[in-house]
Parts: sequence; structure tokens; C-alpha cells
Amino acid sequence: MSPRFRLATLTVVVASAIAMVLPAAAAPRTDDDLVQVGTFAYLTQPDFRGLAAIGSVLTDETLGLGTFDNLDGEFVMVGGRAYQVKTDGVPRPVDPDLRTPFLQAVRFQPERSGPVPPGTRCDQLTPIIDTLAGSTDRIVAVRVRGTFSDLEARSVSPVPPPFKPLAEVVASQTVFPRGSVRAVLVGFRQGTTALGVGQPGLHLHGLTASHNAGGHILSCAAGPVVQITIDTVPQVRLATP
Repeated sequence: MSPRFRLATLTVVVASAIAMVLPAAAAPRTDDDLVQVGTFAYLTQPDFRGLAAIGSVLTDETLGLGTFDNLDGEFVMVGGRAYQVKTDGVPRPVDPDLRTPFLQAVRFQPERSGPVPPGTRCDQLTPIIDTLAGSTDRIVAVRVRGTFSDLEARSVSPVPPPFKPLAEVVASQTVFPRGSVRAVLVGFRQGTTALGVGQPGLHLHGLTASHNAGGHILSCAAGPVVQITIDTVPQVRLATP
């Protein structure tokens, strides 16, 4: 994609006890930095206006999630390929000129992995992630893949200004029950030291193995063979106008 976003860029150093926003020059970039546009706090103002063109932000990132200008669908990046999932539930390659008010992406470099016990639900994954990471703080990139016995995703329709609160927008979401399906789920677990940077807790988007369906993951249940892999984020490159 095109060169990195040129507007003012800050570095969020997510340490074990604190999260600080520093000038970009204050910390050297590492290969597994999290590249981010906007914050979850920005969305909850509410403000859904795009802050940057997606193609101007991403370079060699391989895993990510986010949304589009005016919440026009869900952004899902798997294996370096980026998709937009609108309310028909169909993933389409992302036009790099589309703008985003919120996006998180990382060059995923697996650190640790382990099996997910069959029947484990999405809301039960956080303790597994924390055990693999050895911590409940910081931001952890997550990939969960395998066969799910129950998977439910969603997307939302574009919201023109004046913007409604995010909770009201989500209340009118379009839900896609996928049932039993092979899929890959990607996202981030935001620790207590990263409050406001991303959505609190575990935030997952996903695609079916055939890439014919996807969206923001509402719920899931692990089938017989599911593997979870993590990559701890050392710092966040936060691009803001």
C-alpha cells in the first residue's frame, strides 16, 4: 500500500503499569508495533468521520480490524489481505482510498499458542489469552482459527451526521448467524493499561475459511480443533490529525 500516514503521529508506549502518549521520535519503531488510526474513545464521543485513508496508513501489517467512514461496515485483515464487510455479510477487498475513523493493525508475529478447549465461548477466551501472555495488561494481538460449532457476526449500516451514540447504532446492527463453520478470528485484547485506546476487553472480527462471510464477532463456541495464537504489542503508533 502507499506510504505511511503523514499527519501528526504519536507513540503510545504500553508498559506494564502505565500507558503514555509520547512524540513519535521518543521511541524507535519495532516490527510488531500496533498501527492505529483514531481511538475507541473517539468513536464513543460519538464521531464516526474518517481520519485517514486506509491505504496511507498500512504498509506490511498482516492482521487487523476497524471500521470505515460513518461506520460503513467492518474492516477485517487476515494474512495481510484487507476486507470490508457491509450489512450483506459479504467480504470485499478494501479500496485503499476509503477512510477510517478507527483501525488497528499489526505485523502479526506469533509468540505463543495453545489449543482452545471444545465448547469454549468467545467471552471465555480472555483468561486463555492472559495465561499465554503472562499478564492482564498491555495490548495483545490475537488470532483464533479452526472449526466453530456456533459463530455469530454482525455489521452496521452507514450512519450520517449528526451521529447517534455508538450504543444506539449497534442496537440496529445486522446479525449473521453462521452456525458450524471453519473460520479465523482476529483482534486485540486491550489490557487495563490501554483504556480508551481500543475497545475494552477482547475485540474480534473474523472471516470464514472460504472468505465468503465475515464481520464483527458477536459470539462463538469452539469446535473440536481450535488454536489460539498471540503476539504482545510493545507500543502503539497512533496516527491522529
